[in-house]
Amino acid sequence: MNIARTTVSLVLLAALGATAQAQSEKTRDQVKAELAEAIRTGDVLASGESGLKLNELYPQRYPHAPAAVATTRAQVKAELAEAIRTGDMIASGESGLKLNEEFPQRYPAAVVVAAGKTRAQVKAELAEAIRTGDMIASGESGLKLNEEFPQRYAKARGLYASQAQQSTSAAASTVAH
Repeated sequence: MNIARTTVSLVLLAALGATAQAQSEKTRDQVKAELAEAIRTGDVLASGESGLKLNELYPQRYPHAPAAVATTRAQVKAELAEAIRTGDMIASGESGLKLNEEFPQRYPAAVVVAAGKTRAQVKAELAEAIRTGDMIASGESGLKLNEEFPQRYAKARGLYASQAQQSTSAAASTVAH
C-alpha cells in the first residue's frame, strides 16, 4: 500500500511538473502549493483501479466544499405562483406535458414573437452575400469566401464601392440644393 501511494504521488508530482513546465506562467513554489492543496483536500487519485479521488472514496476525511446558497421560502413561493400563473407545471396524467402545453387557451402566451424579415428580404440578402462572397467558406479556417479568395470578389467589391460612392455623392448633391 505504501508503494502504491508513493507511486501515485510521484506520478501526480510528475504530471504537475510537466504541466508547470508547459505553462511557464507558474513558478515552482506555486506548483508545490497547488500539490499541497490537492493533497490536503483529497483531490488526488486514490490507489487501485477505482478511478476515484481520495475525497470521493473517503469523504469523511476531507473538508467539504461550501454549500450553494439556498433560496428563501418567499422566493420559492414566488416561483410557484409564477409557474401556476403561466401554466409551467406538469399536468396530471401520463402525458408529461406542462399545463400550458396541454391547455394553451387557458394561459397567456409566454413568448412574444418579434416581427421578422419577409421571404423576399431573406432571399435578397442571400443573393447579395453570394455575389459579394460574404459567406463562411467551407473548412475549418472560419474565413469568409471574399477573405479566402479575394481575387474572385475584387470586381464585386469594386462595383459595390463605386455604387456606394455614387449614392453618397448623389445624396450630398441633393442636400446641397
